[in-house]
Amino acid sequence: MIAHIRIPRMVSRASAVSALTVAAVGGTIAVPGSPPEAKATATTVAFKALRIAASQRGAPYVYGAAGPHRFDCSGLTQYAYKGAGKPLPRTAAAQYNRTRPITASSRTRGDLVFFHGSRGVYHVGLYAGDGRIWHAPKTGTVVRLERIWTRHVSYGKVR
Repeated sequence: MIAHIRIPRMVSRASAVSALTVAAVGGTIAVPGSPPEAKATATTVAFKALRIAASQRGAPYVYGAAGPHRFDCSGLTQYAYKGAGKPLPRTAAAQYNRTRPITASSRTRGDLVFFHGSRGVYHVGLYAGDGRIWHAPKTGTVVRLERIWTRHVSYGKVR
């Protein structure tokens, strides 16, 4: 179900864009007149990190870059979590070692998704829900939302 929200003129464009970003990553926002049981999931560190990663949509991939305008995969996750108040190490493998392993059934938006190959962890992104991640894929691409393309992944919750 898609909810249509009328945004009053007094709301700034930036506020409207922020609300749309929250909606795009699957969060909830407080809307005047909404029921009191609607929770503001945007307050968790993981959700803040996810929102920050999503706000970088379209930023170019550059190997070794950690923002604010260019990213590689672990640079994006590091940047997003630092902005949410949780520092992470620089590489995907070091981030893997810093997180608490969780099962696929217990993953939530903003958890880290680690991709494994024969040489270990080679890629990382932020879980966005519905089998998708925000990530910086590879040279020649940009930060984007994409379906998880393999079963060779594990999940980690940032401590």
